[in-house]
Amino acid sequence: MQPRHFISLLDITATEFRAIINRAIELKADRNPDYQPLKGRVMAMIFEKSSTRTRISFESGMAHFGGSALFLSPRDTQLGRGEPLEDSARVISSMVDCIMLRTYHHHTVTTFAEYSSVPVINALTDLLHPCQLLADMQTYFELRGDIQGRTVAWIGDGNNMCHSYINAARLLEFKLHIACPPGYQPDQDISAAAGDGIVFFDNASDAAQAADLIVTDVWASMGQEQEHKQREIAFKNYQVTPAIMANAKQDALFMHCLPAHRGEEVSAAVIDGPQSVVFAEAENRLHAQKALLEFLLCR
Repeated sequence: MQPRHFISLLDITATEFRAIINRAIELKADRNPDYQPLKGRVMAMIFEKSSTRTRISFESGMAHFGGSALFLSPRDTQLGRGEPLEDSARVISSMVDCIMLRTYHHHTVTTFAEYSSVPVINALTDLLHPCQLLADMQTYFELRGDIQGRTVAWIGDGNNMCHSYINAARLLEFKLHIACPPGYQPDQDISAAAGDGIVFFDNASDAAQAADLIVTDVWASMGQEQEHKQREIAFKNYQVTPAIMANAKQDALFMHCLPAHRGEEVSAAVIDGPQSVVFAEAENRLHAQKALLEFLLCR
C-alpha cells in the first residue's frame, strides 16, 4: 500500500484538516503519558535548514507517543556528499517508519516522497510550510472557533507561509487578503488556483480592514540574508503596527511563525501586545504535529 504523505495542505481534504485540528486540541487537553500509539516507531528528521520549533515539536511528539526520532543533517550523512535523493529515500525509508524533511528546495521533499516506502512530511521548503498552518489553524479554532467565512490578512513577503495560507483558505473557506510589495507577490499558479478566495491589496492598511486575523513573517527568510538591505527598503511600509491592527476587528488576533524581528515586520507593541498569540501558536506546533503523526501512522 502506498504511504500517505504530507507535502502540502492539499494532500489532505478539508474534513481531514479539521479532524487533525480537533484532534490536536484533544491531545493538548489530555496529555496522557500512557497513550503511546507510536511505541517502537522511529522517525528520521532531515534538516538542511536550522530549526527550533520544528525539531523540538517533532522530537518531543515522538517521545510523548512512545517513539523516537533521529536527527540527521547533510554533514552527518551521505546526503551532504552527493548521494542521489532517490537512493537516500529508498535506504532511509527501509529503516524508519516516517521521514520528516526541513529543506530549501521543494523538489527534495517531492523526490523523497516519490521514492520513500514510508510517509514523508514537509516540515518546510522554499515553497510551502504546511505544518505551521496546522498549528496556526489550531490556535485560531481554540480561541475563536471555526475560521470558515472569516477574513485573514497576510502582510509582507509572498513566501512559503503565504503560499500555505492560500492553500488553507482554499480548504477551510476563509477570505484571504494579501498585501505584498511589488516584486514580492506569491507564486501566480498557487494564487490563481485559489480563485476569488484571495484578494490582493496595494497597502497593509487596506488589507487589514475588518480582518479577524493578521499574519506576517520575516522580510528575509533563511537563504535570503544577502537581500536583507534591499528587502528593508521594499518592505518599509509593510510592518504590522498598532495602527494596522486598529483597522482589523476589535478582537482580531496576530500571528507570526517565529522567529520574529521586532521593529521590522512587526512592532514590539503588536507582537508583545494583548492581541498576539504567537507563543500559543508556537506551542501548538507540538500538538498539531502529534495529531499529524497519529493521522499518518495510525491508520
